[in-house]
Amino acid sequence: MRVQQRDDTGHPPALSPAADRPPGPPAEAATASPSPAARLKAVPDAALGVLGIVLFAGVLELLPRSGAVPAKYLPPFSEMVGALGDELGSSVFWTALLDTVEGWAYGLAIAFVAGTVLGLVIGGVEVLRKATASTIEFLRPIPSVALIPLAVLVLGTGLGSTLLLVVYASFWPVLLQVLSGVRDVDPVARDTAVGYGFSPWARLRYVVWPTTLPYLMTGLRLAASVALILAVSSQLIIGSPGLGSEIARAQSSNAIPRMYALVLVAGALGVCVNVLARLLERRVLSWHTSVRTEAGA
Repeated sequence: MRVQQRDDTGHPPALSPAADRPPGPPAEAATASPSPAARLKAVPDAALGVLGIVLFAGVLELLPRSGAVPAKYLPPFSEMVGALGDELGSSVFWTALLDTVEGWAYGLAIAFVAGTVLGLVIGGVEVLRKATASTIEFLRPIPSVALIPLAVLVLGTGLGSTLLLVVYASFWPVLLQVLSGVRDVDPVARDTAVGYGFSPWARLRYVVWPTTLPYLMTGLRLAASVALILAVSSQLIIGSPGLGSEIARAQSSNAIPRMYALVLVAGALGVCVNVLARLLERRVLSWHTSVRTEAGA
């Protein structure tokens, strides 16, 4: 039995915090090792993206070779890459790729300008906003592919039909985002500008535009992906020149590896479009809080 010593006053001496702590390893040894989640966060995003592509390619290679999927329906990834190498040396492939990019770019540009202008005009006039709300909600959900018979009947199977479908599909993300941006303008700032005698153009430039621009860039990023989807889909269904028509031709001629190679090209094109849209968004909105916070993180 341990007898506790007392000081001159008759009370037991105060114990230090170290005296109450059970014996254990030194502080350096007790430090916990980084968790798997922390280690994963330390890996660059680009490296994770490359790893994901490698794993996806490995799955595409193993599925047909293991017999899980018939090779005549899904050839190994190596055969797709071989077919893609043959396509890179063909002028037909590059012409189809340029036709797809042309339809995407022209359609997106038209939709961007029309959606921005109409969004600013409709959003800035309350009467117009209320009068067009029901019409927008009626037209917006209509699938663009439902307009294919009309496009072919009026414009034929050329670039015009592709442009009609691309513009219709990519117009709505831009318009709706601009309307949301104009609606989000601080009413105090708007009234202050009116009180100081700002002209309509000055109010648009210094009050409405800075608030609407982040919404507009989001609409552009969404519309860019939608425009590419409709460009390839319209070519696939209508037969207008481009990657879509080449995919349909490869499928009808039973050139399955070539078909999948063209599908991979369409997917890579979509990735490039999304990356470019994000880079443009960060460049244009470099002054915005969200972009600066993302860059700091």
